[in-house]
Amino acid sequence: MTAPVLYTLYDLLVDALRQLYAAEQEHLRALPRMATAAQTPELVRVFNDHLGETEEQVSRLERIFAHLEECPEGGTCAGMDGVLLECDSLILTQGHPDVLDAALISAAHRVEHYEMAAYGTARVVAELLGEEAIAQLLEASYREEQGTDRLLNLIATRKVNQRALTASAPLADAVE
Repeated sequence: MTAPVLYTLYDLLVDALRQLYAAEQEHLRALPRMATAAQTPELVRVFNDHLGETEEQVSRLERIFAHLEECPEGGTCAGMDGVLLECDSLILTQGHPDVLDAALISAAHRVEHYEMAAYGTARVVAELLGEEAIAQLLEASYREEQGTDRLLNLIATRKVNQRALTASAPLADAVE
């Protein structure tokens, strides 16, 4: 991995966009595995729906790169790689389906928060550079990530976490 050269805010923006592009490519590969591992129908639906959103986010990034006349390839995103490695580990984990869904939601929250941070900071740099059209595209992706995060939270708080707690009750009783 070659370190980027960052002499200007433009360099920073391109590097951030390449990291986002790499992160979204990884996310595209992970979402079907996450959907397959999930047991709660609403959670499966959120993962599948977010796959379509992620495809659109990649398309937006490609439009941004075309506008900038830059290549999207060459970026890496070690942060997203790490978060998605946690998701892959959960997919292979044995356990109660509701507890595993709660864990998947937790991991998916971390993915969404990472992406929100990345889109938000790239948007700020684009705005500083006067690239309003780019900032608007980044804001659209940011809002989609927020929406997915809210849906995950609703599924967790209204269904999965309570079922996971109920599944954990016999274990708690056995310990006492």
